[in-house]
Amino acid sequence: MNRLSAATLVVALSLGGCASSMSSAVAPAFEPAGQLTEAPSAAAAPPSPARLAKPARSQRVRFAPQRVTLPGGAAATVVPADTVDGVLQVPKDVRRVGWWTGSAYAGYPFGATVIAGHVDSAEQGIGFFAKLLTMRKGARLTVSGEGHSETYRVKSVRLVGKSALTDDGAALDQTGAQRLVLITCAGQYRPQAGGYESNLVVVADPVGSIR
Repeated sequence: MNRLSAATLVVALSLGGCASSMSSAVAPAFEPAGQLTEAPSAAAAPPSPARLAKPARSQRVRFAPQRVTLPGGAAATVVPADTVDGVLQVPKDVRRVGWWTGSAYAGYPFGATVIAGHVDSAEQGIGFFAKLLTMRKGARLTVSGEGHSETYRVKSVRLVGKSALTDDGAALDQTGAQRLVLITCAGQYRPQAGGYESNLVVVADPVGSIR
């Protein structure tokens, strides 16, 4: 697994062009250090809700994305996408999208879960992530995998120039609150320059709990 900095990944996405089994690591539950020396009384009152412990953020379920479902129900398979020589290996099949394995797992309490895909292909036609071109703020989408799913609400949809994307560290930063980042190519297609001039970046925040 080749884990790169956010800036390096962005460069890889800019240069990679668009036209042309992992298991989650769930933190172990707390285990008491010793046995109780005296059994509690059968008549003892149950603990009040205020005393019931909640799982720490680091103990919540997190999983590798395997499927993304957009508003309206359209869905695509998500496959792990590593980097080779600094270039993110987005799936060649435009019907699939790739989860950058250097980014956060879905449900992880921190960082960005980054999923990228082609907008189209000269050989295969329109790609699944062409649907991001009509994405709107407030829309809901779902990421699922390994028997779990998490729903997100779109916070922003931005068209970012290829050269400017290298400075957009906030969207891909692996610190800060957990979020989903979807990326595809967009804007004017310039074959002499090797592809589209821009990237479409969709950022969404998790809502509710993981199922």
